[in-house]
Amino acid sequence: MFVGGVEQFESSINFPSRSEEGFSLNVSGGSRYAAFLSILLSFVFIIVANVGVAVLVFLDKSLHQPMYLLLCSLSANDVLGNSVVLPRVLLDVLRPPADRLIGYYECVLQAFIIHMFNTTCHTVLMAMAFDRYVAIGNPLRYSAIMTNRMVMKLTVGAWGVALVLVGVLLGLTVRLSRCRTFMRSLYCNNASLFLLSCEDVFINNAYGLSFTVVLFTASIGSMVVTYTKITIVCLTSKSTTLNRRALKTCSTHLLVYLIMFLSGMIIIILQRFPQYAEEKKIAALLFHIVPGALNPVIYGMQSKEIQKYFSRTDGDSGLP
Repeated sequence: MFVGGVEQFESSINFPSRSEEGFSLNVSGGSRYAAFLSILLSFVFIIVANVGVAVLVFLDKSLHQPMYLLLCSLSANDVLGNSVVLPRVLLDVLRPPADRLIGYYECVLQAFIIHMFNTTCHTVLMAMAFDRYVAIGNPLRYSAIMTNRMVMKLTVGAWGVALVLVGVLLGLTVRLSRCRTFMRSLYCNNASLFLLSCEDVFINNAYGLSFTVVLFTASIGSMVVTYTKITIVCLTSKSTTLNRRALKTCSTHLLVYLIMFLSGMIIIILQRFPQYAEEKKIAALLFHIVPGALNPVIYGMQSKEIQKYFSRTDGDSGLP
């Protein structure tokens, strides 16, 4: 449909269900407001926790280390991705299905940021894996290798690679003409956008598949190589301190990666089963909420430097 001269697309997170196709969420009445409150509280926590981590790293000079500077990129990415998805979902929860509309170019922008979020999750964690390998595998040269310039290169590279890959992905889609106006996805993404076209989308599918294979191969491969080498270093080292440090710092990074990876894999698996459309939407929502909420908590609990900062703060405030 067209509204005010701008093409609009109905999003499909329907509260309550009114459709025969079976892709509406079964939330109605009081459950609607419970869902709204849960998502709102999750959104507020994600923003406060991730912005808090970034501010803490900025204020405390003892946290001006490569690992924490790269963590700021992860926090910024979590804030960016959730700020685009969750406010829109919150609005749609309270709207009647007929009013769940989004302009085409707004939808393209949302899809671009969401794919940037998804891709940067991998590239930033790959950069953090490199940092952990240097810290454990070559500790004597860590300061010489992980300079501010190197951190800047890793950060720019992580965001730059994502920008190029996603830019091409969406560029191939916006060139297509459109003959449909209805989307069944929870939020805008590349696949839902090019399915609005009646043109041949072979190039889109081929590039999208290649994009996914390359990203996942690089992501998984870098983790396997990094942690294999770290394991070898720990097994051949007689230093208990080194092994303890490796276990603590690397387990944090690996846990964050596994949470992100498993959350994404659940969505990919559910895409193969149309009968689980509702579960797929919930999984897509949790893909943003769970890593974004847990990342700052996990690093905050494991980081001795962050714990020391709060200990000093409590001491300065005179609290018992």
